[in-house]
Formats: sequence, C-alpha cells, structure tokens
Amino acid sequence: MKLISSSVTVAFLTCISVASLLLLHCRHVAADLRSDSALTVVENAEEGGGGAGGDEEEEANVNIEVIQPTEQWQTLKPGQAVPAGSHVKLNLQTGQREVRLGEEQLKYWTQDHRRGEESHSFSSPDELKQAMKNIKEDLNPVCQKRDQHYPYKADDSVASKYRPLEELKKDMAQLDLLVETDGQILRRLLDQFNSSNSTTEQRLNILLELEYLVHQVDNAQTLCSMGGLQVILDCLNSSDFRLQERSAFVLGSAMASNPVVQVKAVESGALQLLLTALATTQPLRVKKKVLFAVAALLRHFPYTQRTFLSHGGLQVLLELFRADGGGVLRTRIATMLYDMISEKELISQTGLDPALDAANEDRVRQYSEVSLEGELLEKGWCTLVPQLLESTEHDYREKALRALLAMAPTCLDQYRSDSSLLGSLLSLREQYQEMVQSEMILGEENSYFAEIAELIDVLQVKMKSP
Repeated sequence: MKLISSSVTVAFLTCISVASLLLLHCRHVAADLRSDSALTVVENAEEGGGGAGGDEEEEANVNIEVIQPTEQWQTLKPGQAVPAGSHVKLNLQTGQREVRLGEEQLKYWTQDHRRGEESHSFSSPDELKQAMKNIKEDLNPVCQKRDQHYPYKADDSVASKYRPLEELKKDMAQLDLLVETDGQILRRLLDQFNSSNSTTEQRLNILLELEYLVHQVDNAQTLCSMGGLQVILDCLNSSDFRLQERSAFVLGSAMASNPVVQVKAVESGALQLLLTALATTQPLRVKKKVLFAVAALLRHFPYTQRTFLSHGGLQVLLELFRADGGGVLRTRIATMLYDMISEKELISQTGLDPALDAANEDRVRQYSEVSLEGELLEKGWCTLVPQLLESTEHDYREKALRALLAMAPTCLDQYRSDSSLLGSLLSLREQYQEMVQSEMILGEENSYFAEIAELIDVLQVKMKSP
C-alpha cells in the first residue's frame, strides 16, 4: 500500500510539471506572435466613442504605428495597425501581410480624391481672391499689351483670343475677300447686268445667280424694290432666246408662293409679256420656262386668273397644246388647268363655312368671278385633254387623268360620248392591273402603278354614274 501511494504521488507531480511547462511555452509563443505578426485594428477617429476605457485605450495605442491604406496593396510591417474596414490579405509568395482600402472605402476614396484634385488649386480664400483678380485682368482689353506685328501670342489673356470685327475685315480685304449680304449681292449683280461693258455670257451667268437667290421670299421682294423686276421683264423682249429663257426662269422663281412679287409683276404688265412670248414663235425650251412663269403667276391669284381668261389665255394654251407633238407642253398645260380648277373647288367648299372672316369671303367672291368651266367647255378642252392618254409616259398619263377628273363636272357628257376615251381607259386599266399584280408578286404594295389604276377606276365610275 505504501509503494502504491508513493507511485501515484510521483505520477501526479510529474503531470503538474509537464502542464506547467506547456503553459509557459504557450505564453512565450503568444508573446512572440503578438510582437511579430499580430494585427491591431484601430477604430476611425470619427467613430471613436466616449466609453469608460477610452482614455486607457488611447494611452495603450499611442506607440502603435497606424498605416494609412490606399487603393494599392502595401506591405504590412510587424507592429503596424490598420483602420477598421481595411482589406488585409496574406501574400503566399512572400509570406507577408498586405493591406489596402476596403471596397466601400475605395469607392468613396476615389470620388473624394477626384474632387480634391479638382479643387486643390483653389483651396484657400486668398487663392480664390487672387484667381478672381486674374480673371478681371484677363478680360480687360486695356491691360493687354500686344506686339504690333504679332499681337496674338500663346500667353495672351482670354480676351485676346477673339479678334475684333474691324481687324477681321482688314485681313479679309488684304486677301481680296468680300463679305456681302444678300441685298448687297443683288445690287452688285444688277449693276453688272446693266453695265454697258457686260457681255451676253456674263448676263446669262448673272441671271442664273439671281434665280438661285430669289427662291428666298425676302430676296425676291428686295429685287423688286431695287428695280430688278423691270430688268427681267425687259429681257423677255430680247432677241436672244437664251436671255428670254433665263429671264422667264428668274421671273417664275421669284413669283412662286410670293404674293408681293405676283402683285408687282401684274402691275408691271408681266402677264401680257408672257402671253406674247407664248403666242410667238419660240424654241421649245423658252416656252417651257415661260409656261413655268405663267403657272407661278396664276397660282392662288384669282385676279390674275380672271385677267388671264379675259385676255385670251386659254386660247393661247389651246394653240400650244395642239402644236405640241412630244407631250411636254401638253402635260404642263394639263397641270395648270388642274391647279386652277382644284383651287376654285377648294375655295368654294370653304365658302360654305359660316365662320369665315371678311378676307376669306372676299377671296371666295374673287374665285366665283373666274369663269373657267365655261371657257373649258367652249374651247373644246373636254376632247383635247384625253389625247394626252395616248402618250407612253406614265407621268403624262397620270397628269392627264387628274386633269380629266377635275374637269369631269363640266365635261362628263363629252366623256361619255367620246369612244376613243372609253377605249383608252379600258386598255390602260388592263395594262396597269397587270403591272400592279406583277408588283404584288414581288412583294410591293401601294405602288405608283396602283395609284394610276385607282385614278382610272374613279374616272370610269364617274362616267357610268347617272
């Protein structure tokens, strides 16, 4: 029994000794780890609370070096602390810890860093005052000192980068460049045209430039106020066909959708000159341009339309229509008739509106005085226009069909008794139906041929209706 108790006592003492040694070893290892590789996290100064142990913690962390992370990885030395929220990793290749800003910190740091760089140069009130003073000095042209021969240098102020208008004019004058307004250009062209030294070729070029300019409404009116309209009308009586053609072209372009010029042209006797040019022997190209001018003068102008009819205008067009073998003049004449009839019909429909003002009522009255329908029936236009359907040009046929539909209320009886018209409509309908079907097979719908076929169908329905 004694021996057993002694053995137990020795074993017990041995265990206590081993445990004590292990405990001392662990404390030594922990101390080493703390001194070499321990990671200390320091709370941000803004988040520092006022706890009971705050002073003790500050005193304990006085000697701790706190590293300030950036967006790049930095090596973390032993004994260094990092702010809360930082991203710490162990580099397996070097065996050292590395630190950088966390994801949220990195995002806001980038934005703040950019703002800081933008506003860094004006961070103090004194610098802002100096900057404002510099701006005022830069914008003050009196304070600018320029060299007489080379006034614009790279280090000049902001205002010196913009050259005065007078200097620009001087430089352009040295380069033989002339800045002109449209009115100045019109005056110069008229002076050149009226100059006795100008040749026919120069006058033709001047008329071409004028035609381009008068498309603008203000320029056309300015040309009239300068006396240019009379110059153009005088050219219509020229013996040179080229001048007649160009002057008619300029006149038509100036009057198009320009009531002011239309009125001045009528007052200057333009209608009589144009009708004379159409009635006399002229080349085809001259008559085309003269017809263009006549159409521009008549459009939306009931007074001129009435004057045109009273001066035998339809008779002049009738002679042209009969003499034209190619169909170019016939097509233009049919379009003019369609425009005049459609305008009057449209105004007559609006005249039924009880809410019309005095100006519209006067316009309706003026159109009612244009006796176009009676002239068409009397002059035989109901049998002349259908002849245009014999053309092989689709455009000519389309213009003829539209004119025939516009004239239908006046010429319907003549249409029904015209066997050649009935035969032409039947033949054309079959032809265009085949074209439409061919296009439908190819996947094309609402084509130009379908539009012509529809015009034929509408005209046939009108002719069959009682």
